[in-house]
Amino acid sequence: MEGLTITRHGSETAGEYRAHVEGSTHIGRLTWVQQGNVRAAEHTLVPPELGGRGIAGKLVDALIADARAEGFKVKPVCSYVVKAFEKHPEWSELKA
Repeated sequence: MEGLTITRHGSETAGEYRAHVEGSTHIGRLTWVQQGNVRAAEHTLVPPELGGRGIAGKLVDALIADARAEGFKVKPVCSYVVKAFEKHPEWSELKA
């Protein structure tokens, strides 16, 4: 999506991915907590003002890209992330 920037924020124990859309003050978020070598994806929140643009999917894509690059597993807790894993069987090796 043009005009979308995903940033990462957090510590060793918890954090979030934030979706910033050019021209908007609203922010989409995917929050996680660290459990050993696993990030539990707890909530995916996209304000209605940003809905329908695929932003939640881009947040999950950022989490998956980091899991591949950094070697951690993902525990889908949030219903959106659970469904994303069901739609992407190629992510199965990343699922905790």
